[in-house]
Amino acid sequence: MKMDEPKSLRSIEECKRRLSIINAPHVAPLSAFVERLRESMGDEYEIPYFDPLDGGTKADCLFLLEAPGPKAVASRFISRNNPDESAKNFFLLNKEAGIDRRRTVVWNIVPWYIGTGKKIRPANMKDIGDAESALRELSTLLPALHSVVLVGNKASSGKSRKIATNIFPNAHVSSVPHPSPLFVNNRPENRGVLLQKLREVASNLPPWSR
Repeated sequence: MKMDEPKSLRSIEECKRRLSIINAPHVAPLSAFVERLRESMGDEYEIPYFDPLDGGTKADCLFLLEAPGPKAVASRFISRNNPDESAKNFFLLNKEAGIDRRRTVVWNIVPWYIGTGKKIRPANMKDIGDAESALRELSTLLPALHSVVLVGNKASSGKSRKIATNIFPNAHVSSVPHPSPLFVNNRPENRGVLLQKLREVASNLPPWSR
């Protein structure tokens, strides 16, 4: 299995390999941020790491989803390589839209798992408010940020958008539908709608030298 393909984090070996590089220079400050957050919140809060295959502190595009799902908790990463269909759609659609993952970072409005066992519940306004300070701290670790993309209805809600706009006043804030099978497979045209939105994200990004 290649390390960067849909669902590659179903491999325990690949999860371990990524854990071995969470202190690479481009992602070490973000890994330290996650560990500080875990310490301050307590052991009952499960907070996955940033994926070191993404851009880390060099990223100029931040994708903000709602909250980590069970697969992210299991792999220990917020990643487009997680073994679920939403992550697979996100991987493939970003690639098709021409957004290189090395210029992106993926996080959640609420960075800890909400729910019990394998069943996640929707984030509520209290969750979003409680997580605001963490998002504010994250903003200080992304000096190259140009665009913030809110993914899904909850992340794009009025309160979430207002928080993101206040925290990232110099970034271009936009929203895209969630890449879940519920959306993508609901109507034949929905995949194209999401792809077009991601192409708009790509067109709004500045020139990038790899």
